[in-house]
Amino acid sequence: MENTSLLKEPKTRKLLLSAGLSWLFDAMDVGMVSFIVAALAVEWQLGAQQIGLLSAVNSVGMAVGAACAGILADKYGRRSVLVWTLLIFSLASGLSALATGFVMLCLLRFVTGFGLGGELPVASTLVSESVPVSVRGKAVVLLESFWAGGWIISALISYYVIPHYGWRTAFVIGALPALYAIYLRRAIDDSPRFKQGSSKRLGLLERIAAVWQSDNRRATLMLWILWFTVVFSYYGMFLWLPTIMVKQGFSLVKSFEYVLIMTLAQLPGYFTAAYLIERFGRKFVLVCYLMLTAVSALWFGTAQSTGMLLAAGISLSFFNLGAWGGMYAYTPELYKSDIRSTGVGLAAAFGRIGGVIGPYLVGALVADGVSIRAIFTLFFITVLIGAVAVLVLGKETRGIDPDLSEARRAG
Repeated sequence: MENTSLLKEPKTRKLLLSAGLSWLFDAMDVGMVSFIVAALAVEWQLGAQQIGLLSAVNSVGMAVGAACAGILADKYGRRSVLVWTLLIFSLASGLSALATGFVMLCLLRFVTGFGLGGELPVASTLVSESVPVSVRGKAVVLLESFWAGGWIISALISYYVIPHYGWRTAFVIGALPALYAIYLRRAIDDSPRFKQGSSKRLGLLERIAAVWQSDNRRATLMLWILWFTVVFSYYGMFLWLPTIMVKQGFSLVKSFEYVLIMTLAQLPGYFTAAYLIERFGRKFVLVCYLMLTAVSALWFGTAQSTGMLLAAGISLSFFNLGAWGGMYAYTPELYKSDIRSTGVGLAAAFGRIGGVIGPYLVGALVADGVSIRAIFTLFFITVLIGAVAVLVLGKETRGIDPDLSEARRAG
């Protein structure tokens, strides 16, 4: 009951809602692109490799954005960087509606990705540092749950808007968060931990080096493996879902409908992870949800009927997004506040390399005629590697404050 009451405090609710909406807008943009490429494949006659390249370019931007924003947030503050990244991605998303060709769209998607990739790790660090330790994991997972809301909105926009008004209208809708960024600048404060550390901030090279120093090396290695495997599998699978459904014989509209149903399963995935993460710990949630994600991927790849395909997709959404919530909650807890945003940003940036490779690799495999079963078997193996890394290299962080632990060791 203590955890629940703490999350009902007005200040905590306002922070979660404010940061959560920015997270929702990010997800809305990423989700819309997965549906837009299915429409572009028809209108611009794009091949499988071009579809994969478009998704990969977005992820390259996210990798660069995550690293830059994470580093800058430890110097200039979480709130300022959050607002600027939100502005960058929303304006670039709106400009994507004006794209006249494939190359121009790729350039705009890189800039959009830069803002997207920068916003996510900074928002999770801000929330993690601004709530009590007893609800820290739960709060960050609930923040992540806004991602499912964004995907649901993107699926609704894609179902009702794209078939009738075209993909450019969907990109115009993606520019609306720019207005929200103006409100966000006044609505939230920077984290108390960032303000307290203003007099002892490390330099840029010192922060990057500290992430790989002996006391952080094991955690950093584990996080980089975890982020790579999760992002590789997520973007490789979910950005291709509408296109895969079309290739399975469903119409474009029907594939949007099925993916919307699968997307709805993300919400209970987040909520169960939020409940379990404070009850049984971060490692338990991550290992269990990752292993069940791997099994769901194998199931999806071997599904033979519409019912099985839907059931496997629902299971995949449930466990994969629950694991994402656990990962975002876990990552900031492994670093002290003076390098926290840098550590989170660099881990996320390395993970985004997986987001580059995953969609492009699927595009190349589909173009070469590789079966859906073989492709999803690859994801099964990849996700299992992430689960093993957490199990072997990870340490439990529930209820532990890295800054206080360091102070105790020093004392």
